[in-house]
Amino acid sequence: MIITMASVSLDGFMEGPGHDISWHVVDDEMHEHFNAGLARMSRFIDGRRNHETMLDAWPHTDEHPEWPQPMHDFGRIWRDMPKIVYSRTLETTEWNTTVRREVVPDEIRALPGDSMVGGAQLVGSFFEHDLIDEVRLYLNPIAIGAGTPFFKKPIALALKSTRAFGTGVVELIYGRR
Repeated sequence: MIITMASVSLDGFMEGPGHDISWHVVDDEMHEHFNAGLARMSRFIDGRRNHETMLDAWPHTDEHPEWPQPMHDFGRIWRDMPKIVYSRTLETTEWNTTVRREVVPDEIRALPGDSMVGGAQLVGSFFEHDLIDEVRLYLNPIAIGAGTPFFKKPIALALKSTRAFGTGVVELIYGRR
């Protein structure tokens, strides 16, 4: 199964102008929830910019003893998980990561286990190729007015479940119709 998850604003943006995500609400409860789901994945699949964002923090959690335990737990999950990064510019990267140039739908469909795909442009490409099986949206209690929309075109989805967190964030899990 190919899964994508994203924090989104009430007005449907996954990031604000200038790639701002400072409005994303993630506390220990949510991070533990993310960790439980992500630890069961077979791999992470990211676009270059999302992968580079991950490289900035998650290999280095041991250097930050002041960070909460769920962040350290995610750092271990991220470091150990096989990863695929799609990039036209990267030649190599670190941390158990394979670089691919183009999305080949048959190769993606043939991957065993569950994959978590992230990165605005890459997720859009996966939607274009009809590769996303499940969408996990984390609806943040804020409208930001502008930015990068999560959905670029209409996509029919069927609600599978919901969950409210103490922060006011609501998880909405959708499958394809």
